[in-house]
Amino acid sequence: MTPDPTLATVRHHGMELSEYEFAVPLDHDAPAGETLTIFARAVKHSEKATETRPWLVFLQGGPGFPGPRPVKSDGWLKRALDDYHVLLLDSRGNGRSSVVLPQTLVRRGDARAQAEYLKHFRADSIVRDAELIRRQLVGEGEPWSVLGQSYGGFCAVTYLSMHPQGLREVFITGGLPPLSGSSDDYYRHTYPEVQRKTRKFFERYPADRELCGRILEYLHRHEVTLPTGGRLTVRRFQQLGFMLGFDDGMENLHYLLESAFCGGVDGDELSLPFLRTLENSQSFETNPIFAVLHEMCYTQASASRWSAERVRAEFPDMSWAPGKPPWFTGEMIYPWMFEEYARLQPLREVAELLASEERWPTLYDPAQLARNTIPAVAAIYAEDMYVPRALSEQTAASIAGMKVWLTNEYEHNGLRASPAVFERLLAMRREQV
Repeated sequence: MTPDPTLATVRHHGMELSEYEFAVPLDHDAPAGETLTIFARAVKHSEKATETRPWLVFLQGGPGFPGPRPVKSDGWLKRALDDYHVLLLDSRGNGRSSVVLPQTLVRRGDARAQAEYLKHFRADSIVRDAELIRRQLVGEGEPWSVLGQSYGGFCAVTYLSMHPQGLREVFITGGLPPLSGSSDDYYRHTYPEVQRKTRKFFERYPADRELCGRILEYLHRHEVTLPTGGRLTVRRFQQLGFMLGFDDGMENLHYLLESAFCGGVDGDELSLPFLRTLENSQSFETNPIFAVLHEMCYTQASASRWSAERVRAEFPDMSWAPGKPPWFTGEMIYPWMFEEYARLQPLREVAELLASEERWPTLYDPAQLARNTIPAVAAIYAEDMYVPRALSEQTAASIAGMKVWLTNEYEHNGLRASPAVFERLLAMRREQV
């Protein structure tokens, strides 16, 4: 008999939430070997919790981030609970699922042992985890629905490739991955979009152009240590551009910048509130899977070789020097981060090994996708800074039967920003629009 995976159940704000823990193999090709625990939280409408209804599993963006922690029934979740029981998954290594941190990785042994371990934390393993959980929670012959946001959409396309028999339907928001090519192709599309977003930001807040110039000049002349360690350098400051691809990103960046300076003993200096907020906005240290495996979202049978760093050389305007106008970067990982982020320093050799690894398995099956029969709908954001529109459209055209909604009304986080996004995808799935 399969043991009951339920840990606890609580009711609040019109929801019934049950916590589960599942055991899965670290390596699905060696099922008798080491195991991991996967945490998931089931959310049901409190008045409909006993009803038999289809399951919708939510695959989170990232890689390297846990599923949502609902405080109340609102947004896309509120709409989903009208029709589904929802499962919020902490994919392997994240949240409460055998978490990966610099603190935990050191137990694996040397850098090579840590890198070998981390090879099992990509989309292919996440999907195989989901299939084991589906069979245990829902039933062997009962498919479920998938909602994939951003990197969760990448995982959903892997799911369609590997285990379509487990799927009832697929919803994807801002997450159609390139099926082939390299991470170089991805960055050649995203760097120009970051430049466009940067120009748009300074058009909205023209005074911030001069302010950013002051900050960059200050960082060029001073050694700045952040509150919890590590250095704030010019290139680390430029990474604040990561915020610009979200619906509220320009405003959040503007409000962060307005607290940049305060009067110190020797004149203006960068303020503690600014430094603390900046540090908290950069989650690479607390979510290290994102730092060490981001480029591996795009690598299949090849090495990334620090793709973002190499391709950046093709956009010299983005490398700041005194007297040059300010520029930001976006969702890019660079080798110098494992020196300037204090908590990433222990992973420097691990990151180098993963960046040079060539034996990555394929994540997608174009032949299977071309004969797909699972209903699938996707929102493509026309000005997406993280998942390029052009590459997403190519993938959508390669998946048989996929319906696409192309919109410039929302940014990459449209699903979180407005319940209308999921409502639209449901209507498309049901042929109501």
